[in-house]
Amino acid sequence: MSLKSIRIATRKSPLALWQAEYVASRIKQVHTSLTTELVRMTTLGDKILDAPLAKVGGKGLFVKELEQGMLNRKADIAVHSMKDVPVEFPPGLHLGAILKRHDPRDAFISNKYQTFAELPIGARIGTSSLRRECQIRAHGKRLQIAGLRGNVNTRLSKLDSGEFDAIVLASAGLQRLGLAFRINEHLETTFCLPAIGQGAIGVECRSDDPWINEVLADLNDEVSAICVTAERAMNRTLQGGCQVPIAGHAVLSNETINLRGLVGKPNGSLIIRGEVSGAPANAAEIGHQLGQDLLNKGANEILRDLY
Repeated sequence: MSLKSIRIATRKSPLALWQAEYVASRIKQVHTSLTTELVRMTTLGDKILDAPLAKVGGKGLFVKELEQGMLNRKADIAVHSMKDVPVEFPPGLHLGAILKRHDPRDAFISNKYQTFAELPIGARIGTSSLRRECQIRAHGKRLQIAGLRGNVNTRLSKLDSGEFDAIVLASAGLQRLGLAFRINEHLETTFCLPAIGQGAIGVECRSDDPWINEVLADLNDEVSAICVTAERAMNRTLQGGCQVPIAGHAVLSNETINLRGLVGKPNGSLIIRGEVSGAPANAAEIGHQLGQDLLNKGANEILRDLY
């Protein structure tokens, strides 16, 4: 293969740059003759910091400019946190690879309390996620939950300045930035079910570019791809955006996928849960089945009220 450079579209946040550099290193590890170039872009989601994502269009705001860059051929691939990626892709684009998933759990961070259980009545907790909010409230603690936007370091600085008693972030992001020491407690998936695709890095590309697709195929982690496929199929059936109280997490073990999902009211007063297992080859069908099960149990009413 002749020397060729792959242009990687990425947001400018430290976490996004880490993820893009990580993908670049994996490409060069597998294809030693290739070079890579980061194409840094600012998305609408990076610009609108004074409103909840659910109010301004959801997390898809973090990918649109990157996708346009690929369609305009200013970049060859784009790197995303899979939890930020809408279930539908624009015509001409698709998911070329899902890398091996990192820690999918949420993280509890506080300068005052070692565990979530220690939080007193009235404690102020910061999160930007309705998914986290509904599950935190469902645990029955009378807490003040306030919106928290910005990159990882911005969110940590708001905690350190005293705006919050605790915040909840994705464990994987903190670990990637060398900030795992800030984690007081990992919130197990039985306590707080993760976002669809949380912990996984996805690489989007043009579907009509066979050479790029061939390169990315070597980066794809089959187990992670199967699990994320099931989760995203559930979300597609629910017609859920990335910023609604929907959670889902799949685990592949002993040739069986186990997928758990939920839809909740933001105030935590009602959470509808479900669980489906099956063969890895049927990942998409398993996701659809669980999504339909949640709708049949009443999730459609929760989602209709939200929309």
